Amino acid sequence: MPAHFIAIAIGMVLDRLIGDPPNWPHPVKWLGTTISKLTKLMNKGRMRTVKGAILWVVICMTTFFLVIWLVSIAYRLHLVAGIAIEALLIAAGLAQKSLRDAALLVYDPLKSGDMNEAREKLSWIVGRDTKKLDESAISRATIETVSENTSDGITAPLFWAFLLGAPGLWLYKAVNTLDSMVGYKDERYREFGKVSARMDDLFNWIPSRITGLLILLFTPNEGGHSLKKRISGWLGDAKKHMSPNSGYLEAATAWQLNIQLGGSSTYRGVVSERAVLGPTVIANKDHIHSATYQMQVVSWTFWSLGTVLGGIFYAIA
Repeated sequence: MPAHFIAIAIGMVLDRLIGDPPNWPHPVKWLGTTISKLTKLMNKGRMRTVKGAILWVVICMTTFFLVIWLVSIAYRLHLVAGIAIEALLIAAGLAQKSLRDAALLVYDPLKSGDMNEAREKLSWIVGRDTKKLDESAISRATIETVSENTSDGITAPLFWAFLLGAPGLWLYKAVNTLDSMVGYKDERYREFGKVSARMDDLFNWIPSRITGLLILLFTPNEGGHSLKKRISGWLGDAKKHMSPNSGYLEAATAWQLNIQLGGSSTYRGVVSERAVLGPTVIANKDHIHSATYQMQVVSWTFWSLGTVLGGIFYAIA
């Protein structure tokens, strides 16, 4: 257990300092390639829900047991080797630096007034149409992405790492990658991606709610609203969101930054109306900086909480 916690701590530091160098191979890319190839083979004909369930089991269990095998071999060689390999695997599954960098790539051209550059950089991290967005819409989209991915990219992987080590983290990454690739409700994936979407909801249920609460308790309150009002607004708005988990993140960010999130967005020319979350203040570019700072604070708070609770559990056990 102590080695496991040391590996998580080192992984957090490595991710914060180094992130994901663009020229390095990344396990998520390998996962994506495998999922894409299997989807082409399996997403056709009858019984697509069953085939999608089989895909989920194959991808997630293969990932989980492969990482168990790698970590076990490393720990058998030497304790230091085990900690090092597990720390590297954990670092590769976190996204503190990459998420912050992606947000600032949008913020910097906004600050200099280059709207076209800001729209292009935003298109790298969101699925919505960006060509006609103004500053407030660009800022809102960036903040929503940072907020949602605080859980998807950092605290949820940490949650599963605390429970099951690097294998647990990579089990979660497999679940999350499957959802991002096949968990859609359109004609092509409605049946095939049903299990992947539901399992992603399940794996994120607890981390998303803990993360939302930590945002309200430990990050700067920029609106001056009382904690009671923010928690009430958070819980009320979260349930309006189409996602059972993302609402708890975006609503917490909206109330803590005193801005409005949600509303209209366009995807491939089709307008999508989402619930409006938070107060009525319109987001601007400065709120992007606030959102990235919020992400960093809650990430380290989540890690600290997990370490303390894990240490207490280890001492009692």
